[in-house]
Amino acid sequence: MIWLIVKYAVTAGMVVLISEVAKRSDRLGGLLAALPLMTFLVLIWMKLEGQTQEKIASHAWYTFWYVLPTLPMFLCFPLIFQRGGFWVALLVSCIMTVVIFWGYALVLRRFGLELM
Repeated sequence: MIWLIVKYAVTAGMVVLISEVAKRSDRLGGLLAALPLMTFLVLIWMKLEGQTQEKIASHAWYTFWYVLPTLPMFLCFPLIFQRGGFWVALLVSCIMTVVIFWGYALVLRRFGLELM
């Protein structure tokens, strides 16, 4: 139980740290948010919890493929935000990401990579 609390605290602490840095510096906050810090934490948690090498490697492999269809959101969100406001931009970005991911998964399936 203590281990689970430590994991929650460290992971939440990273989110809070990044949001606090972003208040002071857009660039540094963006850089920290773009780094795969959460993925690194997950890989560390998996290793410390005794997951197999195959399981950890598979997690990293699929993380790569899942990140790619989310990237257009970072270009569209600021444009939509300026025109429609925060909540509209967030909603449109989420819908757009799901649609792009779905299409992306269908294309990759043709090449033998199952994401869903």
